[in-house]
Amino acid sequence: MPVHAFIFPGQGSQAVGMGRDLAAAFPAAREVFEEVDETLRQKLSRLMFEGPEEELRLTENTQPALMAHSLATLRVLEREGGWKLADKAAVVAGHSLGEYSALAAAGSFKIAEAARLLRLRGEAMQKAVPPGEGAMAALLGIELPLAREICEAAADAPEGGRQVVQPANDNGGGQVVISGHKAAVERAIALAKERGVKRALLLPVSAPFHCSLMAPAADAMAEALEKSPPAPPLVPVIANVSAAKETEPAGIVRLLVEQVTATVRWRESVRMMVDLGVDSFVELGAGKVLAGLARRIAPDAAAVSAGTPAEIESLLKTL
Repeated sequence: MPVHAFIFPGQGSQAVGMGRDLAAAFPAAREVFEEVDETLRQKLSRLMFEGPEEELRLTENTQPALMAHSLATLRVLEREGGWKLADKAAVVAGHSLGEYSALAAAGSFKIAEAARLLRLRGEAMQKAVPPGEGAMAALLGIELPLAREICEAAADAPEGGRQVVQPANDNGGGQVVISGHKAAVERAIALAKERGVKRALLLPVSAPFHCSLMAPAADAMAEALEKSPPAPPLVPVIANVSAAKETEPAGIVRLLVEQVTATVRWRESVRMMVDLGVDSFVELGAGKVLAGLARRIAPDAAAVSAGTPAEIESLLKTL
């Protein structure tokens, strides 16, 4: 029997139309979208289904929207399949905000709690750095040690002093995302090209996530999580910060706070899941990014994505 890890996407997987067919086809999906709308006092589902794209791309909308799509997909699978996540998953994990989706899937947070936390997280991350001061860039055809070297060199400002630039996501498959002050990120792009990195490009994001500039947002999440602590997960969660199994609520809270400013260790997380016996990755929600990364990091494992009625129908036959 396959050993499944259920994985949940992060920012960048959103698209106008996400979840629309799911809501039209399944009452279980509609219930999730309605609960999130009611919790946030916003027709987030309409924004997901119809746009406009620039509003969906605002991080305070993107984060709860991606969680809602992922949890709606899971609820449909559970209801149509007649099982619960704990029956099928050995572990769960999510990329950045997807870690909240993973925790909600595993019963640590109720959907409404996850929606509130992600709305606050998105707002706090957006406010942490004034517009135009931060940036993120993707470096392709590189591994983490060289990315760290480039960031260390790029942090030196020509006028003297140091600026922030650091690895934000170690995604695997030769992809590292860096984050920090815009000028430092631009210097890192130039250095990467000098060092023979295949591609280095700025990303269209609204803030420099997962770097030390996000410290005010980490403080906000520490306060929020103290008021809404997670319950023990029904299955272990592989945390972004530790790339290890976590089951204790106090440890989960600490790592969720650290995650705001720390590197997302996705490559190591996937390898840890394989070491734990996982040979099947099931990505739930919008897009196919994580399944693609899993295939590159763990080519011997199966990896599928599900977020539409047709994909759910296909997945139900194999779970």
